[in-house]
Amino acid sequence: MDTWVNEGFFISTNKQYLDVDTIHHFLSQEAYWSKGTPKEVVIKSIENTPLCFGVYKGDISNRVGEQVGFARVITDLATYAYLSDVFICQVIVN
Repeated sequence: MDTWVNEGFFISTNKQYLDVDTIHHFLSQEAYWSKGTPKEVVIKSIENTPLCFGVYKGDISNRVGEQVGFARVITDLATYAYLSDVFICQVIVN
């Protein structure tokens, strides 16, 4: 698990930090490619993905951060990988 920090934000591959409610809300309500996806499917997709990235606004040293982005890597762990379900919340973009 890795973590990168920059100007009040951090990115982590630690799945323990992921806010499933935030991820599910975005994917099921805002993302055109996955509207209506049940929460159970989002949870299973995260569990079965070997590498997920969470983007957080906050302080990693205190383990305090609001999830503002997400991406996961779909791979066979040998020959290919692609990035899926990539998003940054609109509040942060503005």
